[in-house]
Amino acid sequence: MSDLTFNKVAGAVLATGLAIVGLREASAIVFAPHAPETAGYAIDIPEVAAGGAPAEAPIDWGTVLPTADVAAGQASFAKCQSCHTIAQGGANGTGPNLWGVVGAHPAFHAGYSYSAAMVAHGEEAPVWTHEELGHFLEAPQRVIPGTKMTFVGLKRREELINMVAYLHSMGGSIPFPAPNPVEEPAAEDAAPAEGEEAAPAEGPAEAGAEAPAAEAEAAAPAN
Repeated sequence: MSDLTFNKVAGAVLATGLAIVGLREASAIVFAPHAPETAGYAIDIPEVAAGGAPAEAPIDWGTVLPTADVAAGQASFAKCQSCHTIAQGGANGTGPNLWGVVGAHPAFHAGYSYSAAMVAHGEEAPVWTHEELGHFLEAPQRVIPGTKMTFVGLKRREELINMVAYLHSMGGSIPFPAPNPVEEPAAEDAAPAEGEEAAPAEGPAEAGAEAPAAEAEAAAPAN
């Protein structure tokens, strides 16, 4: 092999090696991993004050039912139709027919086999009032453990109110309850405010008022 051929081969090998090294360094720069400042994904979670959020006030059924949206309650009843009918004289399904349920006795519908838990509840609370029915529809399994009703419940308060209003419109036998009484503001304390002086109490006349009598006694002649 001549020196010229050897130099060509050596030059080609050297150039190839330099190209490989250069590509490796360039790849390391381009594709170098960059660790995030914070591991994982940031998920916004609303902060909860110590002690938790205050619970909602109980529903004032006498105030909310007269203005409830019955049509919206009827639309929500679509969730119940796989188990219940509500037409007057309708047949029982997986659950009992619900015509006239408001004001009725729990476990009232003839021909339906209620759970022992529902029968026991009927002995404790013999009338499906609007309030009782609202509690039950909000969380059936929590209110009556062991009931056959596996529905998770109506969690939105507005939907719950509308549903009870719709059930009332379908043969309800009791009137809407009276609104809760309005609490009167507490009377203010009659004690004087801090820094305010109390009125002086009535007492004996001032000493100056007795002076004339003392002077008259001194002027009288001695016996």
